[in-house]
Formats: sequence, C-alpha cells, structure tokens
Amino acid sequence: MQNPDITFGAGRPADAGRRPVLGERELIWMMALLMALNAFGIDAILPALDTMAGDLGATGNNRQFVVGAYLLSAGIGTLVPGAFADRYGRRPVLFIALACYILLSVACALATSFEMLLVLRALQGFSAAGIIALPPAIIRDRVGGDKMARMMSLIFVIFLLVPAVAPSIGQGVLLLLGDWRWIFGVMAAAGCVITAWVYARLPETLHPEDRQDIHLPTIGRNMQRAVSRRETIGYTLGSALVFGGLFGFINSSQQLIGEAFGAGEQFPLIFAFCAGCMAIANWSNSRIVERFGARRVSHAALFAFIAVSAAQLWFALQPEESLWTFVPLMAANMSLLGFIGANFGSIALQPFRHIAGAASSAQGFLRMTSGAALGAFIGYSYDGTARPLALSLLVTAVLSLALILFSERGKLFGPTVDEDD
Repeated sequence: MQNPDITFGAGRPADAGRRPVLGERELIWMMALLMALNAFGIDAILPALDTMAGDLGATGNNRQFVVGAYLLSAGIGTLVPGAFADRYGRRPVLFIALACYILLSVACALATSFEMLLVLRALQGFSAAGIIALPPAIIRDRVGGDKMARMMSLIFVIFLLVPAVAPSIGQGVLLLLGDWRWIFGVMAAAGCVITAWVYARLPETLHPEDRQDIHLPTIGRNMQRAVSRRETIGYTLGSALVFGGLFGFINSSQQLIGEAFGAGEQFPLIFAFCAGCMAIANWSNSRIVERFGARRVSHAALFAFIAVSAAQLWFALQPEESLWTFVPLMAANMSLLGFIGANFGSIALQPFRHIAGAASSAQGFLRMTSGAALGAFIGYSYDGTARPLALSLLVTAVLSLALILFSERGKLFGPTVDEDD
C-alpha cells in the first residue's frame, strides 16, 4: 500500500497528474463538506417543519416524514453508487449525485402539496446517497486502519458543524425571507459551490488495478462479503442501532424541545449545542484514536453511552422532567457518539480496500436503512414526553454492545488496527 502521507498529485489514478496537488487537510475539508450537504438537507428544514406542515396541510407527527423519507431513501440509495464507483471511478458518480441533489432541492422548493414534497424528498435522499457513500471510499483509497479512523474523525468534526448551525440558518432564512421554500434554495446554492470545488480540485482516487467489472454476480459477491464477515457485521449493525436513536432525536427534536419543553425560540441554539458537543468529541477522538486504537476507544464510549442512557431514562420517568436535565444528558450521549461512529465505520471498512466502493455502499445501506427506519419509529412514538426516546437510546445501545461482542468473539478492547490488509 502506498505511503498514506503522500498528497494527491502524480499518483496512480489516471487524472491525478493533470490536477493540482490536493493535501490531506484540503481532502478532509472537502469530504466533510460533501457529507455535510446531506446533513444540511436534513437539519436546515427542522425549524420550518411547523410552518411547512401548516402550508401543505400535514397534521400531527406526519411532519416528521419530511426528514424520515429523506433518511430512509438515502439509506436505500447507498446500494447504487459504490459498484459504479468501483468501475468508473469516484468522480463521475459523485458528480451525478451532486447534480441530482441540486436539481431536487429546487424541485422541493416548488412543491405544491405535502405528498409531492415527500416524493421529492425521497428522490432527493436516494440520489444524494453518493455524497454519503463515496467519501469513506475515497479516504479508504488512500489510507486504512487507525489512520483512517483519525481522518474520519476529523471529517466528522467539520461535518457536524453543519448540523450545529443548519437549524439556525434555516430559521434565519425564515426570518429574512419569510418562506420555508427558500431553505431548499440555499441547499441548491450550497450544492453548486461544493460541486465547483470538487471539479477543480479532486483527482480520481480509484487505483486502476482495483477497478471492478459491472457484473451483477461480482457486485453481489463484493457486497455480500462486506456485510457477512463476522468481524465487521457487528460494527455495521451496531452503529445503525445507536445512530437510529440519534435519528429518532432528530425526527422529534422540534416537537420535543419546542413543544414538550416549551423552548421553541431556543431550539436552534439547543440543537447547535448538542451537535457541537458531538463535533468536539470527534475532534478529541482524532487526537487519541491512533494512540489507543479504534476498538479500545469505541468500546469504552459504548459502555459510557449505556450508563448515560440509563440516567436519561430515569429522569424521563420522573413526573416533571425539565429541559435542564434533558439537554445535558442528550448532549453527553451525542458526544459519546463522536467516539463511536467514525471508529465503528473504520473498523467495518478496514478489510475491503480493493472493493471499498461496494463495501461502503453495502455497509452504508444497512447502516442508513436500519438507522432511518428505527429513527422514524422512535420519532413517531413521540407522546409529548422524552420517555420513548430515552428508552430507545438505552435499548439500542445494549443491543449494539451485544453485536460488538459477537463480532469480537466476546473479547473487547482489542489492539489497534493495522493499515495494511
């Protein structure tokens, strides 16, 4: 495997020599902001859900489907780009995903009914799957092991700054322009800027010798390998479970914070605080993961997540839970996810450098569809209190631990992960 510290330039990928050198720092920012387009597409619309529901005639918890339809379709869509990216390269597949994201953002802004908006959001999520599935594959083209976990953690630091500020941006658009439709216009504009940057600076990262044929049995075998190995499947499904709890919070956050706790005007700031804690945790993870190893760090974080979730459930069961007990505990759990997500993903993808696109797609499919479906169920279970969310966080964390124990054959806190396959 080539030296992971080499910058992009005159490498093996076909067009690398024709493009300016792309260093590790710029690569991290680019991949983070690509993935952040997806987060922005989810979180920027949260402050407008009530207004949007009123304009389009949605009632009750149905407003959550604007988020849930996007998440679930994005998970299903992750099956598609990886195989094509393993054959034709990362760049062309990425540009198709970006173009669809931009065009469907504009279409969502023009929706005339709630049903039409849901269909467009589902299409937007499905077509945007490439901006979710391909960045990990691009990173895996260059590095592996705990170095990949470090880089993915740094990516998540930047990536999570967007959900921290996205609700504030959405609310700002509402205040300045007075119409939720302009939020989708901002999504389209952000997509155009990122597309121009990627076109100008990102070389093709797929190594010529790693190109795979578009042959359904081959694609099926590659994806089956990526999700059937005992040492990786527990990490894929385990992360789906804990992030399903996070998606449940996102789905119901506007109702829970704005209505149940009566902090509607402070919702963007509270959401930003929680997401910011998660970003800080990912930065901290990037500083320690190569020293202690992705397994040790993530396993310890999962045990802490279970303890915090138990405390969260205890407070939720009290007659009058307050915002000031809910927010610190929710922020703590989101912080712990910063030590779980990137590490679980890197461990799961480690054995598959030669089929990184297909592996990222297959694992992303399981992670996103399971997490989104679970998150939709948790969100729709909202009953005016934090109890369904708190119970779900605890149950999913315990099940995730069981899956990790399965993958690790009962032995936790294993050694660091080597970069070489």
